[in-house]
Amino acid sequence: MTTDLILFAVISVLAVATALAMLFSRNAVYSTLFLVFNFLVVAVLYLLLNAAFIAMVQVTVYAGAIMVLFLFVVMLLGAEQLSGRTALRWQRPLAVIFGGALLAIIGYVFLFRPAGSASLPPVPAEFGSPAAVGSELFQQYLVPIEIASILLLVSMVGAIVLTRPEKRKAE
Repeated sequence: MTTDLILFAVISVLAVATALAMLFSRNAVYSTLFLVFNFLVVAVLYLLLNAAFIAMVQVTVYAGAIMVLFLFVVMLLGAEQLSGRTALRWQRPLAVIFGGALLAIIGYVFLFRPAGSASLPPVPAEFGSPAAVGSELFQQYLVPIEIASILLLVSMVGAIVLTRPEKRKAE
């Protein structure tokens, strides 16, 4: 076994463990922190795949910005303790059915895959680099990127207009 395979196995087990800890935690703050840790572990998996740019985006966007927002909302609402009972009793059997189907598909793929499909083609050296991602985004997807930037700008201006205090006229 190579060290890359051992490192991948250890990090994969850690990712699954943090995901399960997030699901089974009764405290919403702890659950959110486990999700942050899971995002960091997934970023390390991206680093193992030589996708440094995607790993840094994972850390800054998901573990940084979005999870800080989640943690802030959980603490602001005071919803630290999760209730033990659920109003939707059909969720648990449906989750067991979908989980079993996923395990059956994974087992089928591992047992009945063609013999020559084990090796993957080599990845180019520039794959996942910031220059390659930027080049792809601004050459192939320039119009959708510009549309998204205009939508974000309009939503930011709208949020400012909606939240500014109204000035009362002296009458």
